[in-house]
Amino acid sequence: MSLSHEWSKAVAPAPFGWKRVAAAGLRFRPITDADLPFLYEVYASTRTEELAPLAWSDAQKMAFLTMQFRAQHADYQQNYPGADRLVVTRADQPAGRLYIERTARAHVVIDIALLPQHRGQGLGVAIMRDLMDEAACAGRLLSIHVEKFNPALRLYRRLGFRTVEDKGVYDLMHWIAESQTSGA
Repeated sequence: MSLSHEWSKAVAPAPFGWKRVAAAGLRFRPITDADLPFLYEVYASTRTEELAPLAWSDAQKMAFLTMQFRAQHADYQQNYPGADRLVVTRADQPAGRLYIERTARAHVVIDIALLPQHRGQGLGVAIMRDLMDEAACAGRLLSIHVEKFNPALRLYRRLGFRTVEDKGVYDLMHWIAESQTSGA
């Protein structure tokens, strides 16, 4: 049974058991087409500060964000066909998104984002630490691309992620469990 199939049955913490996520009251469910407006809202919330200084009208910003969201969504669908694309819920309300692909070499966090009202409360830390535990148990590294101006970059560094490649606007970051680096 694939993880994608297991996810499709669950509106709960991951089938491999994420204790921190469960303690934070978070649950997951697969995205559906009906979630696209919510996913757009999450995406747009991650770009607000970046677009604030631009002398664009609200209509221009919305048109730009809509175009960018559609392009990103299509790219994720095309380039990560085996990924789990999940809505993060809290108190049965959509709170964010988590897209992850598990490969033979790495667990790749394609995207993780929470709505502003759910940020700064340790929820992202809970998700990331449980992802780290899962990757360590599977003997995989955990990988994520992070925009250089993303405030979460500090969080990833604090959690032990290291930049392994400068990709221009993004840093490719890896986290490897100590047990994998010490030869244990």
